[in-house]
Amino acid sequence: MSLMDDVKRILRDTLALDIERVEKLTATSPLLGNIIELDSVGVVSVLTAIEEEYGIVVEDDEISADILKTLGSLTEFIEHKIEQN
Repeated sequence: MSLMDDVKRILRDTLALDIERVEKLTATSPLLGNIIELDSVGVVSVLTAIEEEYGIVVEDDEISADILKTLGSLTEFIEHKIEQN
């Protein structure tokens, strides 16, 4: 399973999304503004789940719309954090 598949699973589980809906997501799929469940509480929940899953820490000043713009940008951010760890 790829990191992107793991991120899709985290989004699905954390936001209680339909499996079919999540399976359609690609690297260029927009997240913010496209997934209504990804509101401010949803963002915190997803980032917390990612921190727990990968043993990383996402600092408050790292959280931006850019990292949550697409599935690919979120996956790249996680890859970068894992490499730093």
